[in-house]
Amino acid sequence: MDGNRDSAPAAAAGRAEGAAGDRAEALLSLVNTPSAEALLAAIGHCLDLGRGFAVATLNLDHLVKLRHSPGFRAAYAAQTHVVADGRPVVWLRRLAGRPVELAPGSELVEPLMTLAAARGVPVALLGATDETLATAAARLEGTHPGLRVVARIAPPFGFDPEGPGADAAFDALAAGGARLVMLALGAPKQEVLAARGLARLPGCGFVSVGAGLDFIAGSQRRAPRWMRRLALEWLWRMLGNPRRLAKRYLLCLAILPEMTLAALRLRRAG
Repeated sequence: MDGNRDSAPAAAAGRAEGAAGDRAEALLSLVNTPSAEALLAAIGHCLDLGRGFAVATLNLDHLVKLRHSPGFRAAYAAQTHVVADGRPVVWLRRLAGRPVELAPGSELVEPLMTLAAARGVPVALLGATDETLATAAARLEGTHPGLRVVARIAPPFGFDPEGPGADAAFDALAAGGARLVMLALGAPKQEVLAARGLARLPGCGFVSVGAGLDFIAGSQRRAPRWMRRLALEWLWRMLGNPRRLAKRYLLCLAILPEMTLAALRLRRAG
């Protein structure tokens, strides 16, 4: 898929305003890019053409938020590319007969920096903290010869992606000449900012990477590889911050029956 604005997420997000069953099926249909490889090829094409794009990474937490937030659905409708970030989404899509591969946002940063360095595309990092961004920028430039990080923006606590602070960030991105922006704000702020950024800076690409920059900087530790292979990364995160994340993961578990039924309906529909 390329960066066309008439993308599957817009159509699926529009259908998600309907009845509960239809909405669940539409949300599962948001993934429009089947793998990280396909995404990187599409982004490379967009960069070569000077065309903007916005990338979201769908997981169960997003599905919970999308069911209840029209604003989040509107932000997803503006994304040009959506990949599956989380094994439950991959399993549900396989059950629906529409398989996709796992493409976590945090694992997209390094290959995207390789693309940017090879094409001489200026990069910006937005989110996290000043210290994290400085460390991440230094490490990325060190491991990707030719990479230029032209802007590092660490929004203050309480940052509103629809407020004046966001407008100031867009001005800074434009002034620095960034053409590829890594957003590390968490959902739904990063997706809302990506949607607004794509409209404001149509030649710029925005990719939501969650904790990807924190992992690179070392300010957060990712789950061990064996836990990721067993689809237990959520448990690692919850044990690290149970007060904040326990409720989130309970809500994720609670929607699995509905999403499973939606996947089966999609499978029957062919």
